[in-house]
Amino acid sequence: MLLCLALAVPAKAVAQQPAEQKPPDQTSPAQTPPPDQPTEAPKYEDQVIVTASRVEQKLVNAPATVSLISAQTIASAPSASYAELLRGVPGMNVTQTSARDINLVSRSATGTLSTSQLALIDGRSIYQDFFGFVAWDFLPVNTSEIKQIEVIRGPASAVWGANALTGVVNVITKSPREILGESLIVTAGTFGRDASGVEQSNGSLFSVSGSHAAAPSDTVAYKITAGFSTQEALARPSGLIPNGTNTPYPDYENTGTSQPKFDVRVDYDFPDKVNKLVFAGGFAGTEGMIHTGIGPFDIDRGTFLAYGKVNYSHGGTRVNAFVNHLDGDATNRLSRDITGTFIPFSFKNTTFDVEASDIRTWRNTHVFSYGGNVRYNTFDLSLAPLGDSRTEAGVYGQDEWFISEHFRAVVGARVDKFSSISGAVFSPRVTFMYKPAASQTVRASFNRAYRAPSHVNNYLDVTLANALDLGALNPALAGRQFIFPSEAIGNADLKEEKMTAYEIGYTGIIKNRATISAAFYVNDTDNSIFFTQTGSYRAANPPPGWPLPPLVLELIYQSGRFGPGNGLPSEFSYLNLGSVRQKGIELGVEGLVTDTWTAFVNYSYQPEPEPEGFDISELNLPSQHHFNIGAGYNGARWLGNMGVSYQSSAFWQDVLDSRFHGPTEGFTMSSATVGYKWRGDRLVTSLKITNLFDEEILQHVFGDVTRRQIVGELRVRF
Repeated sequence: MLLCLALAVPAKAVAQQPAEQKPPDQTSPAQTPPPDQPTEAPKYEDQVIVTASRVEQKLVNAPATVSLISAQTIASAPSASYAELLRGVPGMNVTQTSARDINLVSRSATGTLSTSQLALIDGRSIYQDFFGFVAWDFLPVNTSEIKQIEVIRGPASAVWGANALTGVVNVITKSPREILGESLIVTAGTFGRDASGVEQSNGSLFSVSGSHAAAPSDTVAYKITAGFSTQEALARPSGLIPNGTNTPYPDYENTGTSQPKFDVRVDYDFPDKVNKLVFAGGFAGTEGMIHTGIGPFDIDRGTFLAYGKVNYSHGGTRVNAFVNHLDGDATNRLSRDITGTFIPFSFKNTTFDVEASDIRTWRNTHVFSYGGNVRYNTFDLSLAPLGDSRTEAGVYGQDEWFISEHFRAVVGARVDKFSSISGAVFSPRVTFMYKPAASQTVRASFNRAYRAPSHVNNYLDVTLANALDLGALNPALAGRQFIFPSEAIGNADLKEEKMTAYEIGYTGIIKNRATISAAFYVNDTDNSIFFTQTGSYRAANPPPGWPLPPLVLELIYQSGRFGPGNGLPSEFSYLNLGSVRQKGIELGVEGLVTDTWTAFVNYSYQPEPEPEGFDISELNLPSQHHFNIGAGYNGARWLGNMGVSYQSSAFWQDVLDSRFHGPTEGFTMSSATVGYKWRGDRLVTSLKITNLFDEEILQHVFGDVTRRQIVGELRVRF
């Protein structure tokens, strides 16, 4: 897959005075090319981001390592899935475990319910506090509305607070004035479902989305967008889980997904052109499989996330408020309760958030940004009935100091207080930047970030009916299953998970046509939160109805079949374990070959994590090697791209007990797009192929199998 990671930097020299800093809602509307002319090739000039410091700044001056994915890249990508859009970002680990379930995290191992990557849309969090994860299908917009995606690779709690432990993904949408008129996108396609030598009929997918945007006056503009997508289930792996326990892959009915979306935004620019109000609201629905530590849940149709939002800005001053309301039901397809019924999960979560921020300059050498927020959650969760709310508040401040023409420093910190955490959480950040030229920056940074325990981490309370094949212990009992209860309980005394990060990075532009980036980082995580086995049945406490001598339980315990120091599981819970060190290197180059051709290549290396105070078997182990290469073409009539993404083998241990843990093989995913523009770019038809050579890819040992996907797309601008 081609992913043009435009880590662009300015071509012009920057004066010693700080560049103007603006909040996101104050940016000037981009000039959309006339419909009858081809889109211009990207230029490596003053690309601007807002996520690194919560103020508008040139990417080359950002105090963190940031990748930027442009609207042009998104439009020509072989897949509209956020998994595939972000797979080519250096240092980003991506897994797709079902038709709807994807997990993304930078500079760390991903897995089911990845909890450490904050996700935003125009600054509004879609991180789900009840489970501590991101459901990417709850983004209410269509990909045609996206202006750019900004990815902070590394901790960002100093400005974004909780849950920006390993990074931030901020989806920036186009304003109504940037997409005036109407548009329609229709896609339809098919994908393979053969797995483990078992032939199955192909699956299908379909989506349709449209938008209408108008500016009836100089002060008012609005847009209305809606869409619907549906996809059949991916293939399930079969045979034995590759871990030596002879555990077969469970046979359960897999499901696809259907996702309706609707969104409205109204902008009001005051006549003075200084004050601005933005109102927005919408919803996104979903259904399908979500994988968790206690097995896969099938989310019911009708599950949705609705939101309302208002932003006010006056120069550098902003006041923002939003409410997210999540309402849904799901049923586990593997774990049963003690009555033999598949575990149901009813969940409701309403989040209220109000924040204010401001920007001030002093003596033309300092840019001060500061602000804070208050957040309140209400919870109604059938799996965590003992808690019903959480309150958090935080304040931050940052000084960008222009020391001289060649030296800058960014010093900032944030303090947060949670009702569920004892004491305040302090997140400092210090970055020194050396600029040998305006188009080059060398950074050395120190960061501290954290993740707050989720509501389920604190208050989970469910009994699982587990099964043991007695034939593995005594051949005379072959075929007999022993059912026993295992408790899964939360831990109200959990501490926040903390990361201390060190990084040296470089970004430079070559003759305004190519960008080179490099980073070396060391991340030390303390109090890591893991769902782990905390109790075992032994001779002194056999499970109810145990049919064999109690001594057999001691033999099971000594065998290590359920992991080091574990026997037949009686209890699972969340614990703060010891510390983990994760190091890595990221290298990349991307640029213009001609005015119509682009190319990129990047490589990431993450050696095996180094745990201290607990066994490495408690960790997911990420792919050590990631390599991406590709090229794209965007001419007056034709467009296209071709890309290859490789990642090496990984290890997974985050579903149930060790019988379900195991490795995945490395894989290479090749993807391509070819398209033709009719009547300028008013009508574009494309053929998009993901996994071009139809490799059988398992991205998580318990996840679904992905095969070749072929999609035809029609884009119309009226």
